[in-house]
Amino acid sequence: MKKLLLILVIAGVANGALAQQTQKILKKSTVDKLFTCPLDLMLDTLSMTYHLNIVFERDSLHSMDIVEHFFNEPLKSVLDKVCSANDLHYWIESDGSIYVLQNTDDLDRLKKLNRIKQTGSGAIKAFALEPPKGPPTHFMFTISGRVVDQNSGESLPSASIRIRNTDLMATANTDGNFTIFNIPSDTCVVEVSYSGYQPDYVRLNAKNINNVLVLSMFKSLNTLNEVTIMGKKSGVMNTDTKKVGVLQLSPANLDKLPSLGEKDIMRAFQLMPGVGATNESSSGAYVRGGTPDQNLVVFDGFTIYQVDHLYGFFSAFNSNAVKDVQLYKGGFSSQYGGRLSSVTEINGKDGNKNEANFGVDLSLLSINLFAETPINDKSSLLVAFRRSYQGPLYDKIFKQFNTSTATGGGGPGGGGPGRGFGESTTPASHFYDADVRYTYHLDKSNSLSWSFYSGTDETNNSRKLDIPSFLSSNTSDINITDYTKYGNLGTSVKWFSQWSPKLHSNTYLTYSSYFNDRNRTNSGTITDSDGDEKAFSNGTIENNDLKDIGVKSEWEWQLSNKLKLLYGGFGTHEKINYTYTQNDTSKLIDQHNMAFLGGAYAELEIDPNNKLHLQPGMRTTWFQPTGKIYYEPRFSASYVLSDNYTLKAATGQFYQFMNEVTREDVVNGNRNFWVLANNSNIPVSMSRHFMGGISYENDQFLIDVEGYYKTLSGLTQYSIRQTGFEPRSGGTTSIEQDFYTGSGYAKGIEILLQKKLGRYTGWLGYTLADAENKFAIYGNNYYPADQDIRHEFKAINMYHYYRWNFSAVFIFSTGHPYTAPLSTYTITNADGNTTTSYNVGGKNAERLPDYHRLDLSATYDLIKINGNKVGSIGLSLFNVYNHTNIWYREYQLQNNAAITTDVNYLGFTPNLTLSLRWK
Repeated sequence: MKKLLLILVIAGVANGALAQQTQKILKKSTVDKLFTCPLDLMLDTLSMTYHLNIVFERDSLHSMDIVEHFFNEPLKSVLDKVCSANDLHYWIESDGSIYVLQNTDDLDRLKKLNRIKQTGSGAIKAFALEPPKGPPTHFMFTISGRVVDQNSGESLPSASIRIRNTDLMATANTDGNFTIFNIPSDTCVVEVSYSGYQPDYVRLNAKNINNVLVLSMFKSLNTLNEVTIMGKKSGVMNTDTKKVGVLQLSPANLDKLPSLGEKDIMRAFQLMPGVGATNESSSGAYVRGGTPDQNLVVFDGFTIYQVDHLYGFFSAFNSNAVKDVQLYKGGFSSQYGGRLSSVTEINGKDGNKNEANFGVDLSLLSINLFAETPINDKSSLLVAFRRSYQGPLYDKIFKQFNTSTATGGGGPGGGGPGRGFGESTTPASHFYDADVRYTYHLDKSNSLSWSFYSGTDETNNSRKLDIPSFLSSNTSDINITDYTKYGNLGTSVKWFSQWSPKLHSNTYLTYSSYFNDRNRTNSGTITDSDGDEKAFSNGTIENNDLKDIGVKSEWEWQLSNKLKLLYGGFGTHEKINYTYTQNDTSKLIDQHNMAFLGGAYAELEIDPNNKLHLQPGMRTTWFQPTGKIYYEPRFSASYVLSDNYTLKAATGQFYQFMNEVTREDVVNGNRNFWVLANNSNIPVSMSRHFMGGISYENDQFLIDVEGYYKTLSGLTQYSIRQTGFEPRSGGTTSIEQDFYTGSGYAKGIEILLQKKLGRYTGWLGYTLADAENKFAIYGNNYYPADQDIRHEFKAINMYHYYRWNFSAVFIFSTGHPYTAPLSTYTITNADGNTTTSYNVGGKNAERLPDYHRLDLSATYDLIKINGNKVGSIGLSLFNVYNHTNIWYREYQLQNNAAITTDVNYLGFTPNLTLSLRWK
């Protein structure tokens, strides 16, 4: 055994390998012995016999007696048995030490005890980083490597790598790769850190500097009260100090964030300043005055056009299938294009390369299943599936608060006060989605990945509108059909190639499609003056579908520690169909457009010194319908004032060639549909960003203040207007419908105060913003955009207590603007029948009431004897005090009265979740 240990210590090159050595000893060593003694003495015996560093609190364990005879049982089974019998856990750290814990939060205290123990004479020490084998023989060379999870083999994007006792640092890219130049000698130590993982170390030598370094990291024990910090990225949600407006999130950390049911990456971003959190009906990102269609969402290279599920309660992305997410709130890299506001880049998991892993997440609303497994030594597979179900509690949640309330309504004859009434309604909905990812490693430098996503939603807000007796003399109750079905399908094939230690590329073939079909019609009967009943049916039917197929190649060339070149090319063929039919007969819109666009980009990342970072870039796009080339210069910079203070700034020009156009509908609520820009009535949109900020960060806290100003042009809306009629003088009326072009701007300031470490963590966020548009059809003045929110405040509070995680989220914002009808009037047609119409108030001149809610959640972690988390049980309470927040307002015009319907967000909604994992 001693010889085996010696061989293992000599062979080890990293702390991760030391932990593996301890695990091998536990599995391969056997125990054949009778123990009749206190537990602390038994652990001392095991420690001395098998040369393990076992750390525990002696006073507590001395009172636990062991009377057991083990017959050639594996050492791991012995440790499992005695810990289980005494309600203990054990945990193996990356240095090979075994910690025996009464509570998982004891780890930090026992680490300090271990440091004291290591100084004692005769103590068995943890495996240490091997010393240099001799004097250095290589100088000023380059190393390259990859950072991965030890258990699954998944790459760890954004991990921090540095050379000990130098200023040389690097950050792993989306594939986990890094390169560092000018290493002083082959005796240096490489340090690597990543949020949620134990720090790791590698001693360089004459042999491993010639190979690709694979830095395998072990996860940290599920505890928050102390974290070993090698860099600044230790919080649940991280910022990039070199870039303005960048948020980074690992789905592995989502269980530390407040949960409203299932872990949700898009909802997590909505908790940060600058990203709207009051649009419950959408998981889409309303970023810095932008709309969701102005946010590019890229999943494994292909675009996702609709990011909602289930009334916006879930996002379209299954966290069990996602590895890494980054949100660029503006001023983003020239690598990304086609959107005006922001970018969300999502990378899917490759699947466990080492062992099969299965899991299920259950809640009162949905089920989430996933499996990942190696297929052979070169390939792996991940499959994930989610579906909501509508049981009795689901019905209670979504129908409990459908109460009717009286509201004011416009009166007849041009605006006199009249009687009105109203009701409230909450839609019912269900969804499913599926993710598949297969990865095949051709060799050490090349791999292929196939990713597939499909998701579909059905939302039904159909209902019967009961007409009060004082209005129902000649009209029956109205049957309202309000049915929507939409979905995404996307797939990509990615070829990754490491051409040299300095150069690698990702090349994609992508396909994405989206459809949205909506039926919004009314039907009923009306009694004419002769007493005859006549059936009526009116309303609209919409069909919108989009397809794109593309190819792109992205290259990264690390020229030196101070200079990196990013470049690539792309080409996409897009096709959009949209039909909008009124009253089953009149097609107001019948569009069938297609386009090709292609181009290239290039960008430099320049670090002249350790304080200054510069990132100039250029993107060019040729758009077939206009036959023009669009140039998009980009620039960002940061300057480190001191160890804690950083200045940041960014600017750029951005074009968008397909837009989700707002169709104004005062009566039924605005709706959106996708269209392609053309060379006539739908222009190419353009925006310019100007952003700057300053941040203060230490190991415990982050204070970040950023301001932004954005100009927008080429905005498009669609509207239907009745013209040519004066209600008091009579006359004929006509309907005009067209696309209208406008401009806009958005400006604001964001403040973030974040506490990153300790039992209590969280942040406070405040946004003061202004988003306004100007369309000639609404006048010559700017008016609040639909998404304008002047003030928004968020308080995120998390408390960790042993296996418990508690959270509380409070959100407040001023109300959204909307357009309301001022009054109703009656038109007598040539056939003698009458039609009720309405006069419209100023564009977005009204505001909904202020929005606010409180959410609470509690999660209990299920942990194995060896400390690994195998699941959790959670309770979430959404909108605890059951405040009524209004989504939008609808108006039904009947007998010279405006029937107002408040379509509300969710009221008080409890949810239970159970998550389980098997290996």
